Amino acid sequence: MKKYNWAVLGCGNIAEKFSKELAYLPNANRYAAGSRSLQTAQSFAKKSGFEKAYGSYEDLVKDDNIDIIYVATPHSFHKEHTLLCLNHKKAVLCEKAFAMNTKEVQEMIAASKSNDTFLMEAFWQAFRPKFLKVQEIIQNHDLGKLKLVKSDFTFKGEFNPNNRLYNLDLGGGSLLDIGIYPVFTALSFLGVPDGIKTQADFSTTGSEESISIAFNYRNGAMAQLYSSFAVAYKNDVELCFENGIISYNRFSNDPISLQFNQNTDYFSFDHGPELGYQFEAKHVMECLDNELLESPKMTFRRSLDLIKTLDRIRKDAGIIFPNHDA
Repeated sequence: MKKYNWAVLGCGNIAEKFSKELAYLPNANRYAAGSRSLQTAQSFAKKSGFEKAYGSYEDLVKDDNIDIIYVATPHSFHKEHTLLCLNHKKAVLCEKAFAMNTKEVQEMIAASKSNDTFLMEAFWQAFRPKFLKVQEIIQNHDLGKLKLVKSDFTFKGEFNPNNRLYNLDLGGGSLLDIGIYPVFTALSFLGVPDGIKTQADFSTTGSEESISIAFNYRNGAMAQLYSSFAVAYKNDVELCFENGIISYNRFSNDPISLQFNQNTDYFSFDHGPELGYQFEAKHVMECLDNELLESPKMTFRRSLDLIKTLDRIRKDAGIIFPNHDA
């Protein structure tokens, strides 16, 4: 089993969670941490078990011993930092949202291809055992056509105009941060919608704080999606088929509920330790083991469908990022 040297570019909360779970993978070596501040990188490296620390991203990507870089900076920097890594021939796992708009994602994919270097969006939900178990249940039961997807992701956040959640320069707003999960769920089970209608509520910074999204399809299927920083936590999914209903909480360890043939069954799953970031990291290394430049699961097409749909939502809702026009 080949062992890969991992680096993180950006030393925030998501990088800390991801790095903690790399420890569960015997072929993942926590090698280097990079930040704009050497002190921050050194503190992160010590806390998260990395061997080296760099005080600039440029110094990080020049280290020839690095195999894979996890880009964990705010949305608005994803393109810049991904291109920096790819142009130095470093495989990239870039945190979602992949970038701010379709044009940026297309540039990242083009750079991956021109450099013959692996790139994948870090949409970890697609690799978690619970999500895979839901897909298995759908395949193993005669549920008929899927008619409705209901999906929410909310939490009560503290308003801070400088925080990335509310700062437009950092891609602030619930849509790219947590609304992307309900959108991804609908795309995964229903595909790209034919029509989109939205209603958004905006904070005083101009960032969207809450958004309600309706997808409709020519075959009669629908999706009702909602995300918000302004209400108490909820992270549920309900899939309504002709012959049954699947319900689950997206990230908890609670069993999956299936109402089928007038009975309710509950399905557990082998979640493993922690939250499940290690599953996407494991997949990346499997791709590199097989000399792939693109994931067969989280494909470029899947990421493009997602960002194009997010752009359509933004346009309908009037969400504008001044420095990142689509």
